[in-house]
Amino acid sequence: MIAVNSLFELSDTEGEFLINLARNTVKHYLENNNQQSPQPNPPSPKLLEKCGVFVTLSTIKPNGTKTLRGCIGYPYPTNPLIEAVIDSALNAATQDPRFNPITKNELNHIIFELSILTPPELIQTNNPKDYPNQIKIGQDGLIIEHNWHKGLLLPQVPIEWGWNEEEFLCQCCIKANLPPDSWLTKDTKLYKFQALIFEEETPNGTIKRPTHSN
Repeated sequence: MIAVNSLFELSDTEGEFLINLARNTVKHYLENNNQQSPQPNPPSPKLLEKCGVFVTLSTIKPNGTKTLRGCIGYPYPTNPLIEAVIDSALNAATQDPRFNPITKNELNHIIFELSILTPPELIQTNNPKDYPNQIKIGQDGLIIEHNWHKGLLLPQVPIEWGWNEEEFLCQCCIKANLPPDSWLTKDTKLYKFQALIFEEETPNGTIKRPTHSN
């Protein structure tokens, strides 16, 4: 497992490698209907360590706004990072149940974003009303679990939508197909995690680290 400090020391070169890997994997699949694309040698052994990761695909509109087109990943560090990126990129492009699979003609209009996750940490409290005080907008992502329901929202999501802590908790419940106030239920478990984010500024363009703040 990648330690938290090691995770956040990934270089720009390593981030660019992973974004390019995600894009080239999807490109190869759409052009050849074959998942087995050639893998370049990783620039660092850290990219072979197990780590959670999400790949987010967004369509860029002429006015510069982005619309979600697919987002799938691994919440927990169960797979080597390179393998998790390849699998998540393909699934985000073709298996997200909210969208039709992307087409080859769409690829040049899609921005790739990569979120590399720290291991989720259970938020412990004796009073669920204290949960909002234990999360930080712009820094923490959330996972909610209640019985067989589970939902995850990445740290950048509440920034993009302008949510406060309680809204973030409610929306995570909705993502899990639960009532919005389920985070106040005794048997509900909440986890938080952080993410190192790399994304293309434009489709197949310069790769940057977005800066989110509250």
